[in-house]
Amino acid sequence: MSDKAKKRPAPKRVPKKAEAPLEVSTPIIPIRNSGLADAIKQGGQFYQMMVDSVRDYAIFMLDPDGHVASWNKGAQRIKGYTPSEIIGQHFSVFYPQKDITSGKPPHELKVAARVGRFEDEGWRLRKDGTAFWANVIITAVRDEKSNLIGFSKVTRDLTERRAAEEKSIADARRIAKAEASNTAKSEFLAAMSHELRTPLNAIGGYTELLALELAGPIKPEQKDYLDRIRKSQQHLLGIISDLLNYSRIEAGNVSYDIRPLALGTVIESVLPIMEAPAAAKKVQLRSETAALDCVALGDRARVDQIVLNLLSNAIRHTAAGGSVTIKCVVSRKTAEIAVIDTGTGIPKDKLDAIFEPFVQLGRSLSSAHEGMGLGLSISRDLARAMNGDLTVSSKVGEGSTFTLRLPRDT
Repeated sequence: MSDKAKKRPAPKRVPKKAEAPLEVSTPIIPIRNSGLADAIKQGGQFYQMMVDSVRDYAIFMLDPDGHVASWNKGAQRIKGYTPSEIIGQHFSVFYPQKDITSGKPPHELKVAARVGRFEDEGWRLRKDGTAFWANVIITAVRDEKSNLIGFSKVTRDLTERRAAEEKSIADARRIAKAEASNTAKSEFLAAMSHELRTPLNAIGGYTELLALELAGPIKPEQKDYLDRIRKSQQHLLGIISDLLNYSRIEAGNVSYDIRPLALGTVIESVLPIMEAPAAAKKVQLRSETAALDCVALGDRARVDQIVLNLLSNAIRHTAAGGSVTIKCVVSRKTAEIAVIDTGTGIPKDKLDAIFEPFVQLGRSLSSAHEGMGLGLSISRDLARAMNGDLTVSSKVGEGSTFTLRLPRDT
């Protein structure tokens, strides 16, 4: 081995610098120069252009004590301050007084410095003093030696979103309150209906016993009185039945047996029931033969109930000498029963109102119109529950046409 080789110094071993243990959640931004001002300068023109291009977010830097060190155009748009007005001020200027009093701004920086990141939503203030709801993210910025040199802060204005959420919550509460009120109303109507039906049925029963003269003969005048009692009792029972049906529908307690139904058989079964009321008013009751294919999907009992109500209304609102016609019509998707009268008709601006509960057009304390105004409301609800509908067309002085539409059995 040569003397030159012997004299060559051994390579110097440089101990590897130990790195401070860091949590995964702690974001580190390696910056060569210490000091936030130098760090911002290192970002360069491209970085500043990129940050300024973000208009929906306020993006700016804070020094370790919380003073504003940079300001983008999004921050100016959201908060209202120009860079010359805000740089150098403490970021607590954005917080309501109660937050400043509680020490919230320095607390947020402490959390961000300790764990690397802080996120919150809350009220913040603009330059003009108006408040906005903000999402705030504060991230600790450290150099390559893990020294804290400041914070980056991103703020987003969520005022519109919060207003929409509050409106949704208020709407949900209002709906829940209305549903609770409707439930209580329906339960009350059902209970009242049951309570009233019992004595009314007793009145009807004793009236029949008296009419049969089981307790002894009665005079012709007394028979007339009993007949009036019976009619009044039946009228009240009809009202109670409407109230009970209405409360059941409102509470969703009505069951349906949906099956193919020949609408011609419905017409044939209900017409005899309405012949006597029509004759009493001297109204001609007509029907047209239904086609064999006039078959719909529906609940027989509910369809009968609707058609009887439509015929009863038509007869009631048709003057002596007029007519009421019932017929079946088939379209591509529906089978329909139409009840056509030559009555008084309905004003155009009242066509929707007649389907509202407890509404009777022309009703007054002295009017001859009977009932509670529930029949059409109940009928439409029943029709819609069977995937159909009940509609009306009318012209004042000429009459009305009520149409029950049900899906066809295809």
